[in-house]
Amino acid sequence: MNKNKIINDPVFGFITIPNELIFDIIEHPYFQRLRRIKQLGLTNLVYPGAFHTRFHHALGAMHLMQLTLENLATKGVKISEAEHNASLIAILLHDIGHGPFSHTLEFSLLNGVSHEEISLIILHKLNAVYDGKLDLAIKIFKGEYERMFFHQLVSSQLDIDRIDYLRRDSFFTGVSEGTIGSERIIKMLDVRHDQIVVEEKGIYSIENFLSARRLMYWQVYLHKTSVSAEEMLIQIIKRARHLTQKGVKVIATPALAIFLERNVSKNDFEQNPDIIDVFALLDDSDVWGSMKFWVDHEDFVLSKLSKMLLGRKIFRIEMNNIPQSNEQIDSIKKKIKAQFNLTTEEAEYFVGSGKISNEAYISSGQKINILTKKGEIIDIDTAVELPNIKAMSKIVTKYYLCCPKEVII
Repeated sequence: MNKNKIINDPVFGFITIPNELIFDIIEHPYFQRLRRIKQLGLTNLVYPGAFHTRFHHALGAMHLMQLTLENLATKGVKISEAEHNASLIAILLHDIGHGPFSHTLEFSLLNGVSHEEISLIILHKLNAVYDGKLDLAIKIFKGEYERMFFHQLVSSQLDIDRIDYLRRDSFFTGVSEGTIGSERIIKMLDVRHDQIVVEEKGIYSIENFLSARRLMYWQVYLHKTSVSAEEMLIQIIKRARHLTQKGVKVIATPALAIFLERNVSKNDFEQNPDIIDVFALLDDSDVWGSMKFWVDHEDFVLSKLSKMLLGRKIFRIEMNNIPQSNEQIDSIKKKIKAQFNLTTEEAEYFVGSGKISNEAYISSGQKINILTKKGEIIDIDTAVELPNIKAMSKIVTKYYLCCPKEVII
Protein backbone atom coordinates (compact mmCIF):
# COMPACT_ATOMS: atom_id res chain seq x y z
CA MET A 1 0.00 0.00 0.00
CA ASN A 2 1.19 3.51 -0.82
CA LYS A 3 1.50 5.28 2.52
CA ASN A 4 2.86 8.57 1.16
CA LYS A 5 -0.43 10.41 1.41
CA ILE A 6 -1.35 14.07 1.06
CA ILE A 7 -4.54 15.35 2.68
CA ASN A 8 -6.31 18.50 1.48
CA ASP A 9 -7.21 20.49 4.59
CA PRO A 10 -9.70 23.38 4.18
CA VAL A 11 -7.75 25.59 6.60
CA PHE A 12 -4.08 24.95 5.80
CA GLY A 13 -4.16 23.35 2.37
CA PHE A 14 -2.13 20.23 1.68
CA ILE A 15 -0.96 18.23 4.70
CA THR A 16 1.67 15.55 4.16
CA ILE A 17 1.74 12.36 6.21
CA PRO A 18 5.49 12.15 6.87
CA ASN A 19 6.10 8.43 7.41
CA GLU A 20 4.60 4.94 7.56
CA LEU A 21 4.25 4.83 11.36
CA ILE A 22 2.15 7.99 11.45
CA PHE A 23 0.11 6.72 8.49
CA ASP A 24 -0.60 3.49 10.40
CA ILE A 25 -1.57 5.41 13.55
CA ILE A 26 -4.00 7.56 11.56
CA GLU A 27 -5.48 4.41 10.02
CA HIS A 28 -5.98 2.77 13.42
CA PRO A 29 -9.65 2.52 14.57
CA TYR A 30 -8.83 4.51 17.73
CA PHE A 31 -7.83 7.49 15.60
CA GLN A 32 -10.49 7.04 12.92
CA ARG A 33 -13.12 7.37 15.67
CA LEU A 34 -12.19 11.07 15.87
CA ARG A 35 -13.95 11.53 12.52
CA ARG A 36 -17.20 10.94 14.40
CA ILE A 37 -16.61 13.38 17.27
CA LYS A 38 -17.34 17.03 16.55
CA GLN A 39 -14.67 19.45 17.67
CA LEU A 40 -17.15 21.89 19.20
CA GLY A 41 -19.80 19.57 20.62
CA LEU A 42 -23.23 21.19 20.23
CA THR A 43 -21.96 24.55 18.97
CA ASN A 44 -23.41 23.81 15.52
CA LEU A 45 -26.79 24.60 17.10
CA VAL A 46 -25.54 28.20 17.17
CA TYR A 47 -23.08 28.27 14.26
CA PRO A 48 -24.36 25.87 11.54
CA GLY A 49 -20.92 25.49 9.98
CA ALA A 50 -19.31 24.08 13.12
CA PHE A 51 -19.38 20.45 11.98
CA HIS A 52 -15.63 19.96 11.89
CA THR A 53 -14.24 17.07 13.91
CA ARG A 54 -11.43 16.13 16.27
CA PHE A 55 -9.95 14.30 13.27
CA HIS A 56 -9.60 17.59 11.37
CA HIS A 57 -8.04 19.27 14.40
CA ALA A 58 -5.53 16.49 15.08
CA LEU A 59 -4.25 16.50 11.50
CA GLY A 60 -4.06 20.30 11.47
CA ALA A 61 -2.10 20.34 14.71
CA MET A 62 0.33 17.75 13.34
CA HIS A 63 0.85 19.93 10.25
CA LEU A 64 1.56 23.02 12.36
CA MET A 65 3.98 21.00 14.50
CA GLN A 66 5.87 20.05 11.33
CA LEU A 67 6.14 23.71 10.34
CA THR A 68 7.22 24.70 13.86
CA LEU A 69 9.97 22.10 14.12
CA GLU A 70 11.26 23.04 10.64
CA ASN A 71 11.35 26.71 11.68
CA LEU A 72 13.20 25.94 14.91
CA ALA A 73 15.73 23.86 12.98
CA THR A 74 16.50 26.83 10.71
CA LYS A 75 17.31 28.85 13.85
CA GLY A 76 19.91 26.34 14.97
CA VAL A 77 17.80 24.28 17.39
CA LYS A 78 19.10 20.71 17.21
CA ILE A 79 16.20 18.30 16.77
CA SER A 80 16.87 14.63 16.09
CA GLU A 81 14.73 12.53 13.76
CA ALA A 82 13.41 10.63 16.79
CA GLU A 83 12.42 13.85 18.57
CA HIS A 84 10.80 15.21 15.42
CA ASN A 85 8.76 12.06 14.89
CA ALA A 86 7.78 11.75 18.57
CA SER A 87 6.59 15.38 18.67
CA LEU A 88 4.35 14.81 15.65
CA ILE A 89 2.85 11.70 17.26
CA ALA A 90 2.34 13.44 20.62
CA ILE A 91 0.38 16.32 19.06
CA LEU A 92 -1.47 14.00 16.68
CA LEU A 93 -2.76 11.95 19.62
CA HIS A 94 -3.16 14.72 22.21
CA ASP A 95 -6.98 14.64 21.97
CA ILE A 96 -7.53 10.96 21.23
CA GLY A 97 -9.11 10.45 24.66
CA HIS A 98 -12.10 12.70 23.95
CA GLY A 99 -15.51 11.08 24.25
CA PRO A 100 -18.76 11.99 22.49
CA PHE A 101 -19.30 15.74 22.00
CA SER A 102 -15.73 16.45 23.14
CA HIS A 103 -15.78 18.25 26.52
CA THR A 104 -19.56 18.20 27.03
CA LEU A 105 -19.94 14.70 28.50
CA GLU A 106 -16.43 14.36 29.92
CA PHE A 107 -17.61 14.03 33.51
CA SER A 108 -21.13 12.68 32.81
CA LEU A 109 -20.29 9.44 31.04
CA LEU A 110 -17.20 8.86 33.20
CA ASN A 111 -16.59 9.09 36.92
CA GLY A 112 -13.78 11.59 37.42
CA VAL A 113 -11.65 10.60 34.43
CA SER A 114 -10.36 13.41 32.22
CA HIS A 115 -9.80 13.09 28.49
CA GLU A 116 -6.07 13.67 29.09
CA GLU A 117 -5.93 10.56 31.28
CA ILE A 118 -7.76 8.51 28.67
CA SER A 119 -5.45 9.87 25.96
CA LEU A 120 -2.49 8.58 27.94
CA ILE A 121 -4.10 5.15 28.36
CA ILE A 122 -4.69 4.97 24.60
CA LEU A 123 -1.13 6.12 23.91
CA HIS A 124 0.15 3.19 25.96
CA LYS A 125 -2.18 0.79 24.13
CA LEU A 126 -0.95 2.02 20.77
CA ASN A 127 2.64 1.83 21.99
CA ALA A 128 2.13 -1.88 22.61
CA VAL A 129 0.63 -2.29 19.13
CA TYR A 130 3.62 -0.56 17.52
CA ASP A 131 6.34 -2.31 19.54
CA GLY A 132 7.40 0.57 21.77
CA LYS A 133 7.81 3.12 18.98
CA LEU A 134 5.74 5.64 20.94
CA ASP A 135 8.00 5.64 24.03
CA LEU A 136 9.44 9.10 23.37
CA ALA A 137 6.05 10.51 22.28
CA ILE A 138 4.60 9.43 25.64
CA LYS A 139 7.45 11.12 27.53
CA ILE A 140 6.85 14.34 25.60
CA PHE A 141 3.09 14.10 26.15
CA LYS A 142 3.57 13.65 29.91
CA GLY A 143 6.20 16.40 30.20
CA GLU A 144 8.84 13.91 31.33
CA TYR A 145 11.33 14.47 28.50
CA GLU A 146 14.30 16.58 29.57
CA ARG A 147 13.97 18.99 26.62
CA MET A 148 10.82 20.66 27.92
CA PHE A 149 10.12 22.80 24.87
CA PHE A 150 8.74 19.74 23.07
CA HIS A 151 6.06 19.35 25.75
CA GLN A 152 5.36 23.08 25.68
CA LEU A 153 4.58 22.80 21.98
CA VAL A 154 2.01 20.13 22.83
CA SER A 155 0.57 21.70 25.98
CA SER A 156 1.13 25.24 27.25
CA GLN A 157 -0.39 28.70 27.01
CA LEU A 158 1.04 29.06 23.52
CA ASP A 159 0.89 25.55 22.13
CA ILE A 160 0.21 24.06 18.71
CA ASP A 161 -3.13 22.76 19.94
CA ARG A 162 -4.42 26.30 20.58
CA ILE A 163 -2.94 27.73 17.41
CA ASP A 164 -4.80 25.17 15.32
CA TYR A 165 -8.13 25.23 17.11
CA LEU A 166 -8.37 29.03 17.05
CA ARG A 167 -7.74 29.14 13.30
CA ARG A 168 -9.97 26.13 12.64
CA ASP A 169 -12.87 27.06 14.91
CA SER A 170 -12.86 30.61 13.58
CA PHE A 171 -12.94 29.29 10.02
CA PHE A 172 -15.82 26.84 10.53
CA THR A 173 -17.95 29.09 12.73
CA GLY A 174 -17.37 32.16 10.60
CA VAL A 175 -16.40 34.18 13.68
CA SER A 176 -13.71 36.40 12.19
CA GLU A 177 -12.65 37.78 15.58
CA GLY A 178 -10.91 34.45 16.22
CA THR A 179 -8.58 34.80 13.25
CA ILE A 180 -4.91 34.69 14.19
CA GLY A 181 -1.66 34.95 12.26
CA SER A 182 -0.59 31.34 12.87
CA GLU A 183 2.22 31.45 10.30
CA ARG A 184 3.78 34.55 11.87
CA ILE A 185 3.46 33.17 15.40
CA ILE A 186 5.26 30.00 14.35
CA LYS A 187 8.00 32.00 12.59
CA MET A 188 8.56 34.04 15.77
CA LEU A 189 9.13 31.00 18.02
CA ASP A 190 12.59 30.09 19.25
CA VAL A 191 14.18 28.08 22.07
CA ARG A 192 16.32 29.29 24.96
CA HIS A 193 17.40 27.04 27.85
CA ASP A 194 15.10 24.33 26.45
CA GLN A 195 12.08 26.66 26.85
CA ILE A 196 9.90 28.12 24.10
CA VAL A 197 10.30 31.87 23.67
CA VAL A 198 8.80 34.39 21.27
CA GLU A 199 11.02 36.88 19.48
CA GLU A 200 10.21 40.45 20.53
CA LYS A 201 9.08 41.44 17.04
CA GLY A 202 6.29 38.85 17.35
CA ILE A 203 4.82 40.36 20.51
CA TYR A 204 1.85 41.96 18.78
CA SER A 205 0.97 38.68 17.09
CA ILE A 206 0.83 37.10 20.55
CA GLU A 207 -1.32 39.94 21.83
CA ASN A 208 -3.70 39.28 18.93
CA PHE A 209 -3.58 35.53 19.70
CA LEU A 210 -4.64 36.11 23.33
CA SER A 211 -7.28 38.64 22.34
CA ALA A 212 -8.70 36.25 19.73
CA ARG A 213 -8.80 33.47 22.30
CA ARG A 214 -10.70 35.66 24.77
CA LEU A 215 -13.22 36.68 22.11
CA MET A 216 -13.68 33.12 20.87
CA TYR A 217 -14.47 31.98 24.39
CA TRP A 218 -17.30 34.51 24.78
CA GLN A 219 -18.62 34.23 21.23
CA VAL A 220 -18.17 30.50 20.61
CA TYR A 221 -16.92 28.22 23.39
CA LEU A 222 -19.01 29.86 26.13
CA HIS A 223 -21.89 31.09 23.97
CA LYS A 224 -24.95 31.01 26.18
CA THR A 225 -27.00 28.86 23.80
CA SER A 226 -24.20 26.29 23.60
CA VAL A 227 -23.90 26.29 27.39
CA SER A 228 -27.64 25.73 27.71
CA ALA A 229 -27.72 22.94 25.09
CA GLU A 230 -24.78 21.20 26.75
CA GLU A 231 -26.52 21.40 30.11
CA MET A 232 -29.56 19.70 28.53
CA LEU A 233 -27.43 16.92 27.07
CA ILE A 234 -25.77 16.34 30.44
CA GLN A 235 -29.18 16.08 32.12
CA ILE A 236 -30.36 13.62 29.44
CA ILE A 237 -27.38 11.33 30.02
CA LYS A 238 -27.79 11.61 33.80
CA ARG A 239 -31.45 10.62 33.51
CA ALA A 240 -30.72 7.72 31.15
CA ARG A 241 -28.05 6.45 33.54
CA HIS A 242 -30.31 6.87 36.58
CA LEU A 243 -33.09 4.86 34.95
CA THR A 244 -30.73 2.17 33.67
CA GLN A 245 -29.17 1.65 37.09
CA LYS A 246 -32.65 1.42 38.65
CA GLY A 247 -33.41 -1.49 36.32
CA VAL A 248 -35.59 0.45 33.85
CA LYS A 249 -35.00 -0.61 30.25
CA VAL A 250 -33.33 2.21 28.30
CA ILE A 251 -32.42 1.33 24.73
CA ALA A 252 -28.93 2.46 23.77
CA THR A 253 -26.10 1.39 21.49
CA PRO A 254 -24.01 -1.44 23.00
CA ALA A 255 -21.05 0.82 23.80
CA LEU A 256 -23.17 3.57 25.36
CA ALA A 257 -25.22 1.01 27.33
CA ILE A 258 -22.10 -0.13 29.20
CA PHE A 259 -21.34 3.42 30.34
CA LEU A 260 -24.96 3.92 31.41
CA GLU A 261 -24.94 0.70 33.41
CA ARG A 262 -21.64 1.37 35.21
CA ASN A 263 -20.02 4.35 36.89
CA VAL A 264 -16.75 3.86 35.03
CA SER A 265 -13.75 5.30 36.91
CA LYS A 266 -10.02 5.45 36.32
CA ASN A 267 -9.65 2.21 38.27
CA ASP A 268 -11.95 0.48 35.78
CA PHE A 269 -9.69 1.48 32.93
CA GLU A 270 -6.62 0.28 34.83
CA GLN A 271 -8.09 -3.00 36.06
CA ASN A 272 -10.07 -3.93 32.95
CA PRO A 273 -8.00 -3.33 29.80
CA ASP A 274 -11.01 -4.14 27.61
CA ILE A 275 -12.93 -1.09 28.81
CA ILE A 276 -10.76 1.21 26.70
CA ASP A 277 -11.78 -0.74 23.59
CA VAL A 278 -15.42 -0.20 24.49
CA PHE A 279 -14.76 3.51 25.07
CA ALA A 280 -13.01 3.66 21.69
CA LEU A 281 -16.31 2.66 20.05
CA LEU A 282 -18.15 5.63 21.53
CA ASP A 283 -18.81 8.72 19.44
CA ASP A 284 -21.48 11.37 18.85
CA SER A 285 -23.67 9.00 16.83
CA ASP A 286 -24.11 6.69 19.83
CA VAL A 287 -25.80 9.49 21.75
CA TRP A 288 -27.87 10.90 18.89
CA GLY A 289 -28.96 7.44 17.79
CA SER A 290 -29.96 6.40 21.30
CA MET A 291 -31.75 9.70 21.88
CA LYS A 292 -34.04 8.94 18.93
CA PHE A 293 -35.29 5.92 20.88
CA TRP A 294 -35.59 7.93 24.08
CA VAL A 295 -38.11 10.38 22.64
CA ASP A 296 -40.69 7.58 22.90
CA HIS A 297 -39.60 6.35 26.32
CA GLU A 298 -42.27 5.98 28.98
CA ASP A 299 -40.26 8.17 31.34
CA PHE A 300 -41.50 11.73 30.90
CA VAL A 301 -38.19 13.38 31.83
CA LEU A 302 -36.06 11.37 29.39
CA SER A 303 -38.64 11.66 26.63
CA LYS A 304 -39.30 15.39 27.07
CA LEU A 305 -35.64 16.41 27.24
CA SER A 306 -34.72 14.23 24.24
CA LYS A 307 -37.53 15.71 22.13
CA MET A 308 -36.50 19.22 23.12
CA LEU A 309 -32.82 18.80 22.23
CA LEU A 310 -33.50 16.94 18.97
CA GLY A 311 -35.94 19.70 18.00
CA ARG A 312 -33.59 22.48 19.16
CA LYS A 313 -35.97 23.65 21.87
CA ILE A 314 -33.11 24.88 24.01
CA PHE A 315 -33.51 25.95 27.63
CA ARG A 316 -33.76 29.68 28.27
CA ILE A 317 -30.59 30.82 30.00
CA GLU A 318 -29.68 33.81 32.13
CA MET A 319 -26.12 34.90 32.89
CA ASN A 320 -25.10 37.04 35.87
CA ASN A 321 -21.94 38.24 37.54
CA ILE A 322 -23.05 36.78 40.88
CA PRO A 323 -24.39 33.29 41.67
CA GLN A 324 -28.13 32.77 41.67
CA SER A 325 -29.57 32.32 45.13
CA ASN A 326 -30.79 28.94 46.35
CA GLU A 327 -34.20 30.54 46.84
CA GLN A 328 -34.35 31.56 43.17
CA ILE A 329 -33.36 28.08 41.99
CA ASP A 330 -35.83 26.39 44.36
CA SER A 331 -38.60 28.71 43.15
CA ILE A 332 -38.02 27.66 39.54
CA LYS A 333 -37.96 23.98 40.49
CA LYS A 334 -41.32 24.38 42.22
CA LYS A 335 -42.80 26.00 39.10
CA ILE A 336 -41.46 23.18 36.92
CA LYS A 337 -42.77 20.58 39.35
CA ALA A 338 -46.25 22.09 39.24
CA GLN A 339 -46.30 22.81 35.49
CA PHE A 340 -45.23 19.34 34.40
CA ASN A 341 -46.73 17.44 37.35
CA LEU A 342 -43.35 16.05 38.42
CA THR A 343 -41.76 14.84 41.61
CA THR A 344 -39.10 16.99 43.26
CA GLU A 345 -36.41 14.62 41.97
CA GLU A 346 -37.74 14.73 38.40
CA ALA A 347 -37.91 18.52 38.39
CA GLU A 348 -34.15 18.67 39.08
CA TYR A 349 -33.43 17.56 35.50
CA PHE A 350 -35.12 20.64 34.04
CA VAL A 351 -32.92 23.16 35.83
CA GLY A 352 -29.27 23.75 35.07
CA SER A 353 -26.96 26.06 36.97
CA GLY A 354 -23.26 26.61 37.28
CA LYS A 355 -20.44 28.92 36.30
CA ILE A 356 -18.22 29.52 33.30
CA SER A 357 -14.83 31.20 33.27
CA ASN A 358 -12.84 32.94 30.54
CA GLU A 359 -9.10 32.58 31.11
CA ALA A 360 -7.39 34.14 28.09
CA TYR A 361 -3.99 34.25 29.79
CA ILE A 362 -3.08 32.85 33.19
CA SER A 363 -0.17 34.95 34.43
CA SER A 364 0.67 32.54 37.25
CA GLY A 365 2.35 29.21 36.48
CA GLN A 366 3.70 28.62 32.98
CA LYS A 367 4.12 31.90 31.15
CA ILE A 368 4.58 33.12 27.60
CA ASN A 369 8.17 34.33 27.47
CA ILE A 370 9.45 37.08 25.17
CA LEU A 371 13.03 37.13 23.90
CA THR A 372 14.02 40.80 23.72
CA LYS A 373 16.40 42.26 21.19
CA LYS A 374 18.94 42.54 24.02
CA GLY A 375 18.74 38.80 24.61
CA GLU A 376 16.72 39.09 27.83
CA ILE A 377 13.77 36.79 28.55
CA ILE A 378 10.72 38.48 30.08
CA ASP A 379 7.15 37.43 30.75
CA ILE A 380 4.73 38.92 28.24
CA ASP A 381 2.56 40.48 30.94
CA THR A 382 5.47 42.64 32.10
CA ALA A 383 5.73 44.31 28.70
CA VAL A 384 4.65 47.82 29.67
CA GLU A 385 3.46 48.71 26.17
CA LEU A 386 0.85 45.94 26.27
CA PRO A 387 -1.75 46.90 28.90
CA ASN A 388 -4.26 44.61 27.20
CA ILE A 389 -2.29 41.57 28.34
CA LYS A 390 -2.74 42.56 31.98
CA ALA A 391 -6.47 42.97 31.37
CA MET A 392 -6.69 39.56 29.69
CA SER A 393 -4.90 37.83 32.55
CA LYS A 394 -7.89 38.62 34.76
CA ILE A 395 -10.18 35.59 35.04
CA VAL A 396 -13.78 36.56 34.26
CA THR A 397 -16.47 34.33 35.76
CA LYS A 398 -20.17 34.32 34.97
CA TYR A 399 -22.95 32.33 36.62
CA TYR A 400 -25.77 30.79 34.62
CA LEU A 401 -29.24 29.45 35.29
CA CYS A 402 -31.33 27.71 32.62
CA CYS A 403 -34.71 26.00 32.35
CA PRO A 404 -37.45 25.37 29.75
CA LYS A 405 -38.68 28.53 28.01
CA GLU A 406 -42.30 27.88 28.98
CA VAL A 407 -41.34 28.31 32.63
CA ILE A 408 -41.30 31.95 33.69
CA ILE A 409 -38.14 32.76 35.65
